Amino acid sequence: MNLAQRINAFQKLGIFFKQFSTAKIEKHSNSEINTLFFDAFKMQIERAQEFNGWFTKENVLKAFESWSEALSIENLIEWTSKYSFSENTSPKTIAIIMAGNIPLVGFHDFLSVLITGNNALIKQSSSDKHFLPLIAKFLEHTNPYFKNKITFTDTVLTDFDAVIATGSNNTARYFEHYFGKYPSIIRKNRNSVAILTGKETEEELALLGEDIFRYFGLGCRSVSKLFVPKNYNFDMFFKAIYKFNNIINYKKYENNYDYNKAVYIMSLFNILENGFVMLKEDKSYASPIATVFYEYYDDFDNLLNKLNTEKSDIQCIVSNENVVDFVKFGQTQHPKLWNYADNVDTISFLLKL
Repeated sequence: MNLAQRINAFQKLGIFFKQFSTAKIEKHSNSEINTLFFDAFKMQIERAQEFNGWFTKENVLKAFESWSEALSIENLIEWTSKYSFSENTSPKTIAIIMAGNIPLVGFHDFLSVLITGNNALIKQSSSDKHFLPLIAKFLEHTNPYFKNKITFTDTVLTDFDAVIATGSNNTARYFEHYFGKYPSIIRKNRNSVAILTGKETEEELALLGEDIFRYFGLGCRSVSKLFVPKNYNFDMFFKAIYKFNNIINYKKYENNYDYNKAVYIMSLFNILENGFVMLKEDKSYASPIATVFYEYYDDFDNLLNKLNTEKSDIQCIVSNENVVDFVKFGQTQHPKLWNYADNVDTISFLLKL
């Protein structure tokens, strides 16, 4: 199976995913592959919240929707054309240790390993272990080449050539200890930030709400901190994000909101809040659920220098300033195939093995 055939298989997967969107779940055809897989995916989406309370139907569908956009033939060709692929006659086995904080969070590593012609040995998170085996079956049916290329395990990882592991700062230390002798990508905690200048429109701030509240703020691409100019007025921000107020009706989120609010009040912290999210002045990047940290800045260029020195803590930066490396409002949860986690080029890593 050559690169073009692998691209074609993932394009078909993207087309299949288009049937599952936040607007509706709709079967587009009665093809053999839909007959085999549509109902299985639909059932798993409907039941996802039973296995992980944070995986609401809307958030799961949002993940499928985002990947259906990413897996277009144009995106797949543009992504892979940046590299020099040779036919992989001696594929490596890549152990992938996945996180489970948001739906399909490990899919990009899975895709990268297979698109380079390598074998995937996957240890899933117990928080997100039902979708990827279905996707693997879909790919195997699309092209038998994928059979024996994808292995799932719940036991100790053995017989692999390289490792891609994603976890917290604590688990990363264990990963480095156990896998240090192998070629590896080991990811730690990261958070995303937004730089506000006071020139944002209400529409832009509403889009920022999507960056903050999607997946309940649990993703590394979720904005957990705002940088604002001195004397910034948060009134327009609160007005713009009010459309997300229904999030407080979700019990797990509400429990976190109530708990953290009580902690802040007892600790005599000054917070700004609107009934479903709290703003707390804090220099840290990782804010608790239902809280967004903020920090004042005096000079934009000085802020950029600060963020550059602390880039190992930051996944992406949202701003409407015309800077190449910034993400537009509302786009943090829609990364392109070439937007790598921790800015480590997974494809280059795999092709150099």
